[in-house]
Amino acid sequence: MKKLLIASAMLASFAAIQSASAADMALKAMPPPAPVYNWTGGYAGLNLGGSFGRAGDTATFAGVPFSSTSANLDGVIGGGQVGYNWQTGAWLLGLEADIQGSSERSSATSNAAGTVLVCTVACFLVPVTGALTDTEKLRWFGTVRGRVGVLATPTWLFYVTGGLAYGGINSNETFTVGAVTSINNFNTIRAGWTAGGGIEGSLGNNWSAKLEYLYMDFGTFNSAFIGVAPFTPIGLSTHVTDNIVRVGVNYHFH
Repeated sequence: MKKLLIASAMLASFAAIQSASAADMALKAMPPPAPVYNWTGGYAGLNLGGSFGRAGDTATFAGVPFSSTSANLDGVIGGGQVGYNWQTGAWLLGLEADIQGSSERSSATSNAAGTVLVCTVACFLVPVTGALTDTEKLRWFGTVRGRVGVLATPTWLFYVTGGLAYGGINSNETFTVGAVTSINNFNTIRAGWTAGGGIEGSLGNNWSAKLEYLYMDFGTFNSAFIGVAPFTPIGLSTHVTDNIVRVGVNYHFH
């Protein structure tokens, strides 16, 4: 009987030791908690998208408007961006600058009616009609913007953004009266403003992807050119706005 009790006690002790050892091994096998993603740091990336703008032109002769057009300014855009983020809890502040190449182009034609003095045996006012074709191209543009965002999860960011927009605009004006044509070309760099928003998510391994919308307004600028008699000189007022939607990827240096 004594031997049986001793054997039972030894088996119980062995089982307790084995159970404690297994529990200790299980605790040691637990993986460490995954690190929380942090957005603080610099980044750089590329983007591609489309634009849906408007170009409005108003032509004047002797101070009186005689032609007004508004046309779609559409095209494909692509470029790169650099920036820096500061994350505080679920909030993010950032600065970003980008530069874009653009195929945006618009064209519109309008007619102007006037009179010209013709003298043979007598002098007469003869009605004439001129045709003005306005072609606008936004060849490139860039922005410098602030960003304010909130993290829906540690890896998903929703943000609003706004700041400076600037771009190179080419205007080509063709004015025709009868068989006579005047062609004029202007290039200008305009500064304006932009505002928009987007969403950005982590792809892992320091990469993220974003979808972004921006509205840009380059303001109104004026130019003048030699037309065709009796419409000369001609003043031109141009206003360019743009809407862009683009997708992009960023690599974060942290």
